[in-house]
Amino acid sequence: MVAALSIAHHIPGRIRLRLSGDVASAPSGAAERVLRFARIAQDVPGIRSAKLNPLARSCVVEYDPAAIPPAAWENLAQGERTEPAERLLRLLVASSGA
Repeated sequence: MVAALSIAHHIPGRIRLRLSGDVASAPSGAAERVLRFARIAQDVPGIRSAKLNPLARSCVVEYDPAAIPPAAWENLAQGERTEPAERLLRLLVASSGA
């Protein structure tokens, strides 16, 4: 699912994730995973809100930069397995119930 997202804009505390064109036109699989991400993100400690805009193919996440370092998002989007990115992934997985 991370491969379907890229950072469109990021300031500490607010990030706009752009959905790839493939996700928007995908029959269900990738698009459903992005919808699930937006729902799960809202339950992650440190994330204040996650709003998906399918028409704009983006998801805006407002978060507490003291709880989730801004570098975590950057590292995750670039596929870097850093400690901040790993912590963010663990939070997302824990909130998903997986």
